[in-house]
Amino acid sequence: MLARLKSLVRALRIAVARKLRRPGRGDPLFAEEALGRVLQARRAAALAAAAGLGAWILVAHPPLRTVGAGEIGVRTNLVTGSVVQWRDGSLLVVPGLHEAQVFSLRDRIYKPAQLASAAGAAPVQSVEGLSVGIDLVVRYALDARSIASTARNLPANVDGEIVEPAVQNVVYKVFPRYTVREIFSTKRTEIQQTLEAELRQRLAADGVLLKGVLVGKVDLPADYRRGMEGLLAEELETQKMEYTLQLKDKRVKETALEAAAEKVRREVRAEAAAREQVIAARAQEEAMQHVLPFKQRQIEQRRLEAEAEKEARMKTAEGNAQARRIEASGEADARRQLAQAEAFRMEQIGQASAQQMAREGTLLSRHPLLIQKTLADKLSDKVQVIIAPPGAAGGFIGANLLGNPQSRDAGPQHAAARAEEE
Repeated sequence: MLARLKSLVRALRIAVARKLRRPGRGDPLFAEEALGRVLQARRAAALAAAAGLGAWILVAHPPLRTVGAGEIGVRTNLVTGSVVQWRDGSLLVVPGLHEAQVFSLRDRIYKPAQLASAAGAAPVQSVEGLSVGIDLVVRYALDARSIASTARNLPANVDGEIVEPAVQNVVYKVFPRYTVREIFSTKRTEIQQTLEAELRQRLAADGVLLKGVLVGKVDLPADYRRGMEGLLAEELETQKMEYTLQLKDKRVKETALEAAAEKVRREVRAEAAAREQVIAARAQEEAMQHVLPFKQRQIEQRRLEAEAEKEARMKTAEGNAQARRIEASGEADARRQLAQAEAFRMEQIGQASAQQMAREGTLLSRHPLLIQKTLADKLSDKVQVIIAPPGAAGGFIGANLLGNPQSRDAGPQHAAARAEEE
């Protein structure tokens, strides 16, 4: 594939080089070729001019017209007068033979500014001759069903040349039939319906489809507005008074009804209370017929219970007395035995004390120093006493405690004496 492309390029280069090669000055065919070149240049210039003219014609008058969404196109044949209608696409239009027009089918809104204010340039008049401003909105669109027949007659400015004259004609004819109060409040819907009906007929004749008419804010004259405000205040006051009187009348009726209802309630309550008392008396009478035998049985039962309790108390008292007698006899026997045991114990203690005293007397007679020891034991919490045996040689009594060598010989003797005492 690459080799073929290279060979094709080479062949083109050779052909171009041969075509552009200039002949020499001495060539006899040089003049003929020069004349041919001039003629070729003229033909090329003519072709270029023709191509430019064709391009200008195509740009100024394109042969294809495109219709977008929401639009409609109409092509008229200038020779035969036939009309072709199409949407959403392109159509061939031959300059000089066809004439094409594209119209928008989208809704449009017309708001006459001169009617908006009562002090404006051209307000509407009421039946009283007062100037009234109307905020009017007209919504319309071109009628696709009749666009083919009315396309050549439709102006470029539909708002200013068709809709505005029709609206002014209808508005200035309808509003003078009504008063300011009717325009402002009571017959606004009727006025709107009348405007729609008349405008629909007028605009349909020109190929315009009316979608709706809206009557918005109503601008009243200043003097009329002040008078209406005062009138409205008086009407509101009157309505307030009427409502107040109606409310008081209803309250009076309500009070009377409440009193009657209270009377009926009291009567019903009294009758119910009387019936309750009668029923209670009858119930009490019937209850007494059953209560009296029951009371008698209760009295008999209580008497029998009292007698039984009396017998029980007597039996209990007799049992208590016999038990006390038995307890007294047992207590006397116990005390006698305790006295005997105490006498025996005292006798045994006396005998033991006598024997102990005999042993202590024998011991004291054998060892007189125990008297001092006993005294020292009794006085030990007050006086500290040291009892030591006298020395054998008649020396110092505390020599044994101090470790005197002279008293060491007496140590074995003192130990023997203590052993004998023990």
